[in-house]
Amino acid sequence: MDAIFLGAIGHPDVTPGILEKEILLRLRFELDLYINLRPVDLFPGVDTHLKDKGPEDIDFVVVRENSEGMYAGGGGFFKKGTPDEIAIQESVNTRKGVERCVRYAYEYCRKRNRKKHLTLCAKTNVLIYESDLWFRVFQEVHEDYPDITINYQHVDALCMWMIKNPEQFDVIVTNNLFGDIITDIGAIIQGGLGIAAGGNINPEGTSMFEPMGGSAPKYAGLGQVNPLAAIAAAQMMLHYLGEEAAAAKLLEAIKKVVKEKLASLDAGKMGYSTAEVGDLVVGSLA
Repeated sequence: MDAIFLGAIGHPDVTPGILEKEILLRLRFELDLYINLRPVDLFPGVDTHLKDKGPEDIDFVVVRENSEGMYAGGGGFFKKGTPDEIAIQESVNTRKGVERCVRYAYEYCRKRNRKKHLTLCAKTNVLIYESDLWFRVFQEVHEDYPDITINYQHVDALCMWMIKNPEQFDVIVTNNLFGDIITDIGAIIQGGLGIAAGGNINPEGTSMFEPMGGSAPKYAGLGQVNPLAAIAAAQMMLHYLGEEAAAAKLLEAIKKVVKEKLASLDAGKMGYSTAEVGDLVVGSLA
């Protein structure tokens, strides 16, 4: 297949972690979906929690390494459940894995052609070995992309700047764990999980697209969940597949519905049911 369109998964009767590891992480590892791509774009008409910020201020992309780091590392317990218990969790970072992610970010930044500004997010002052590898590769690959301006920020500082001055960012590249965290900040400043979509990319193989949020079991059967994140994931998939005209048309339809129809992006507060929001997008496409 050229692509996978994945719905939100999760069920309260399944122990947390099983579905995530056996479906999401397994897909990422076995299909080598080494890029997680997360656009953070505040659409016109959407309220953000950030004071005095608008669509012109929140428009950046996070490129997250998706197949290594803390999620791929080994670990285990020793003397579990005793006062002497030890828990070990390792982070695995290969030169190949870091470089292909960093190079993808440079290429994406160039093609995006907005500010042509790439920020590396790491923690060189504490996570010395892992972050040193990322920083050295980031600097070395920059030699092949002299048209891109670069910047470095510690992850804790970057979290602050995403909230204080998100307008400074164009493309951010980071490791698996940090990317998992900062993209949730990105989701809330762009309007919440109801609009947040992401891609899991293998540029040489099959890629997967999905809404950022889980299945929200408490809303099951109520028709209150916002479907726009799933629709936005489909829009990303069309763009990836080279269907540029269709992708552009669907994006405009989503923006029109958000700006002109919805009272809120939050579940149960949209002013429409899940199905009705989907019908509004179809109507805008027509």
